[in-house]
Amino acid sequence: MKKVLITLIAALGFVAGAHANTGGIAWDKAPNKTNDLAALQNGAKLFVNYCLNCHSAAFMRFNRLKDIGLTDQQIKDNLLFTTDKVGETMKAAIDPRQAKEWFGANPPDLTVIARSRSAAGQGSGGDYLYTYLRTYYADPATATGWNNLAFPNVGMPHALWELQGKRAPVYETTMEHGHEVHVFKGWEQLTPGTMTPAQYDQAVGDLVSYLQWMGEPAQNSRVRVGVWVLLFLCVMTLFTWRLNAAFWKDVK
Repeated sequence: MKKVLITLIAALGFVAGAHANTGGIAWDKAPNKTNDLAALQNGAKLFVNYCLNCHSAAFMRFNRLKDIGLTDQQIKDNLLFTTDKVGETMKAAIDPRQAKEWFGANPPDLTVIARSRSAAGQGSGGDYLYTYLRTYYADPATATGWNNLAFPNVGMPHALWELQGKRAPVYETTMEHGHEVHVFKGWEQLTPGTMTPAQYDQAVGDLVSYLQWMGEPAQNSRVRVGVWVLLFLCVMTLFTWRLNAAFWKDVK
């Protein structure tokens, strides 16, 4: 229950939304792995293990994960923690009535979280999520003990801290227009996580790619079909042009 409560608090950070990036750090470019089945499968695993405790994905059914190469049996054996039917939607483990009673609001649905961030002007949506999940740091001055460079004074703790470990930002003080300015220079690892920094970045990239894929599972198929349609139209345009020239060549 303690882990669920911590994750729920983390989930509420999505409710609060993100501040505009004006004057803040630049979003890191999220890796584009929506065509990488292995990455999407790992992202789905991370989503179910670390997000589905409190977040729902009400517009995504578990059996849709067959589109990323999983079988019904693999889904049942590894991902069905909140239901026993592979055809059910991804419902959060927590009771929404209890969540509202404890925190005043239900954790938001994450089915289209990447698309909503993109619509809000936060990069590709994936860029914001990728940066956000990688810029947490320990901050004893906050109620949760965590803060975030992409979202200062965030109200949620670091749900993936066991994977990343605890870090602290390193700043360099410079003078600009007669005022001291603290410029972010890097990270100091306070305690190790179960993953190396490179492994953690890769895991977050997989999770973000899955969130992007989940927002529109048919996107890659739509793009592929669109390319073939455009090629077909180009070829047909050429044939039509030559046919038209042949038809009118003897007309004075």
